[in-house]
Amino acid sequence: MTELTLEEVEAYVLGVCFKTGPPERIGVETEWLVQDHHNPLLPISVDRLNAALTPIEATGALPGGSRLTREPGGQLQLSSPPALSLGACVEMMTADLAVLRTSVEQADLALVGRGLDPYREPPRVLDHPRYRAMESFFDREGPWGRDMMRRTASVQINLACGEDSRGISGYRSRWELAHRIGPVLVAAFANSPIQDGWPTGWLSSRQDVWSRMDAGRTRPPLYHSDPRVAWTRYALDAQVMCIPGALNGDWSAPSGLTFRAWLRGVPELRPPTLADLDDHLSALFPPVRPHGWLELRMTDAQNGDDWVVPTVLAATLLNDRVAADAAYAATEPLCRDSQRPVPSHDVWLRAARTGLDDQDLAKAARACFAAADSALAVPGAPAVLRHALTDFAERYTERGRSPAHDHLDALRRT
Repeated sequence: MTELTLEEVEAYVLGVCFKTGPPERIGVETEWLVQDHHNPLLPISVDRLNAALTPIEATGALPGGSRLTREPGGQLQLSSPPALSLGACVEMMTADLAVLRTSVEQADLALVGRGLDPYREPPRVLDHPRYRAMESFFDREGPWGRDMMRRTASVQINLACGEDSRGISGYRSRWELAHRIGPVLVAAFANSPIQDGWPTGWLSSRQDVWSRMDAGRTRPPLYHSDPRVAWTRYALDAQVMCIPGALNGDWSAPSGLTFRAWLRGVPELRPPTLADLDDHLSALFPPVRPHGWLELRMTDAQNGDDWVVPTVLAATLLNDRVAADAAYAATEPLCRDSQRPVPSHDVWLRAARTGLDDQDLAKAARACFAAADSALAVPGAPAVLRHALTDFAERYTERGRSPAHDHLDALRRT
């Protein structure tokens, strides 16, 4: 293993984290809680989950080519391959979800799209040393890391970084716009208002959980006109979560160790390698993460097939030039600091706590949905995607609601 230098870290961020080119490819990752079909409070054993997934894992029978993985608390994740169009992306995920749903339903289980498990606190079912080290790391600050690992689920939209230019399709503008629409996505798709059977006071309790964790790896990087600089500094100054070693060993990192400090040399530790940098970058969880593409990670998991809507909205706002300009203007009231043209941490918290009750967020959300709708009202655009967008807007956004309100209404009726 070759030792790593600061120059190599910077070059890696430039060439790998921010791959530039025409913004064409689109992907989506959907996470799902797994519950008993009849009793959502019932714990799901590993053996029962294994049996449900055997038909897929034994044959790889997912027609769209998505990758099926498990999260630490037994959540399931489908990650689509990159597609060259929004319609193709949605078609692939839809086909693979149908197979997965059938498989779990035959085991009398259900895939549930909510940002936070409202009833259970599942045990950690993955015992890899990486997850042991991760849990130990987060335990230093409270229970929030365990909640994130075991109880949360999201929709993650993956979009190309963009071109190496200063225009709206350039990586700088796309990075900035992804952060500007981030609180809008949190508010419009908030879907986790309940924990342990009671309202939490947050419409997106999942986002609340993230906000209470290690800020150096969960909040957006400090703004810089070049996001590559911002991300390099962020990565170097973030604490190291684990140091891979023997498969059955302890991968825990010394408390307070940053990657920058490790790179400079720590007598009792081996020097970091490129593989260590890769592992470190994968353990950073800001709402927008550059990973060769932009991962928009801020959206709660959605009910049924509503995962389509944030996928359509985010991809259209970033990839259509007119919609991008409209979204940039619509989110201006969310960016009060003229030196930092992205929302502050307070705006992200407002989005999670009160959603579209916040008038600035409600107005921005309606404008963003309208901009995406206009972009999809052109010949050749898949009508089914526009219908999904407008149907959701009519049910929720235009009424100042999010899916979280449905769960709160149902709880009041019980």
